[in-house]
Amino acid sequence: MSERETMPPATTSEAPGSARALPREALEIASGYAFTGPALDLGALMWGGECLPDAQIRIPLAMLNRHGLVAGATGTGKTKTLQLVAEQLSAQGVPVFLADIKGDLSGVSAAGQPDDKVRARAAEVHQEWTPAGFPAEFYALGGLGHGIPVRATVTSFGPVLLAKVLRLNRTQEQSLGLIFHYADTKGLELVDLKDLRAVVAFLTSDEGRAELKGIGGLSAATAGVILRSLTAFEAQGMADFFGEPEFDTAEFLRTAPDGRGVVSVLELAAVQDRPQLFSTFLMWLLADLFHDLPEVGDAEKPGLVFFFDEAHLLFDDASEAFLDAITQTVRLIRSKGVGVFFVTQTPKDVPSDVLAQLGNRVQHALRAFTPDDQKALKATVKTFPNSAYDLEELLTGLGTGEAVVTVLSEKGAPTPVAATRLRAPESLMGPLDGPALNEAVRSSALCGRYAQAVDRESAYEKLTSDKPAGAKGPEEMKEAARAPKAKPQPSVVEQVVGSGMFKSLARSVGTQIGREITRSLFGTARRRR
Repeated sequence: MSERETMPPATTSEAPGSARALPREALEIASGYAFTGPALDLGALMWGGECLPDAQIRIPLAMLNRHGLVAGATGTGKTKTLQLVAEQLSAQGVPVFLADIKGDLSGVSAAGQPDDKVRARAAEVHQEWTPAGFPAEFYALGGLGHGIPVRATVTSFGPVLLAKVLRLNRTQEQSLGLIFHYADTKGLELVDLKDLRAVVAFLTSDEGRAELKGIGGLSAATAGVILRSLTAFEAQGMADFFGEPEFDTAEFLRTAPDGRGVVSVLELAAVQDRPQLFSTFLMWLLADLFHDLPEVGDAEKPGLVFFFDEAHLLFDDASEAFLDAITQTVRLIRSKGVGVFFVTQTPKDVPSDVLAQLGNRVQHALRAFTPDDQKALKATVKTFPNSAYDLEELLTGLGTGEAVVTVLSEKGAPTPVAATRLRAPESLMGPLDGPALNEAVRSSALCGRYAQAVDRESAYEKLTSDKPAGAKGPEEMKEAARAPKAKPQPSVVEQVVGSGMFKSLARSVGTQIGREITRSLFGTARRRR
């Protein structure tokens, strides 16, 4: 620790209402966390190598919509910090969304198990620890994993997010946007991936090139690249994430009958090998909330706190347009009562324009084993306000369940930097067992609403309807493919080009069959409620 942390006893003074004297510097830090309104209790102040339980470190509830960052190296306690904050938000009637990458947050719904470590931590920080479970709903992307399926229609997902999932370059992203614009204006609803493939196949066919020229700025070669990317994407098993019934993100805003906020846990362990997909899907959820929620201004407490785990994956290889949309969404969603916490290893994982909007910081330990680690450490220190600590030394010496904290006070000003020994979560610190988790999913009122996928008429069916005599429909083609000596199944291009709908479209260049869809910053479409 620095000399400033090891002041002699003569510099101590009595903290009002406390049972012991606090060092003057510690008292100054503690006074910055003496809030009068509702707040979340994080833990106790650490100073000079000691834990000072009479100096409690807190976050004002009303400031949770000013966003935040939870950072730290692997194994330093970030997940338990999420659990601790989620519990207290739920207890105060605030719904929470958690992305569960490793599959170990499902325990939030069950009471914790007391042991020697929990008792010791509770005693150290003067926590009245009581085992408790919290109301929770469990979700899984496309139904892969334990949870209620979360799906999005391609129309709602939009071209900007889909371009990131498909790893398209800037030119291809713009071209995909033109394809969506065409489908919107022609009333061709894109529910799943085969719908989008059908529209692109139509536009890349010889007969469809007149329509392609009518869009402007979209080359047949680029459209062909997009079609191949879609085909490869679907071949990797990604089709399950797109379709109906589309998930309504308003489900995340619910409270339980006892008034506690529902903790929505999205299990991602089954898709953690597809980081581009799940990180972009998380952004769709947030963008959908932003698109649909009304303005509420500064409320006494947020309507939802959204924890965005593995946040660096969202920003990796992101286009400038994508980053601009993230920045604007984070800036504006605060006034809609939603707080967003990015969870990652170091602040440098988050672009500076986004980082500047994160008013609440919980920084766990960092490693400094390599030159790159040391560079990241110095960069992290520079993101904190002036501190009485030697932060470079402190951040490499923190133990598991300890963090450096600074938040926004009730007046909106940054609080003093505080080394904090964090409280222990009161729910189960580990996953629910499989049978208990499956039972929780089956007993949910949402299961019947979202469990079964629906394939209604959309762009694919419209483009392949009115087929010529002798042509087979989608189901007939599946049966024919299984039969011995069956003829090759027509490609999407052949099905589309041979359809009556295609011929009708080819004759109606420039006409509008449907009404163009209004899209948000991310190109997401407002759902039809």
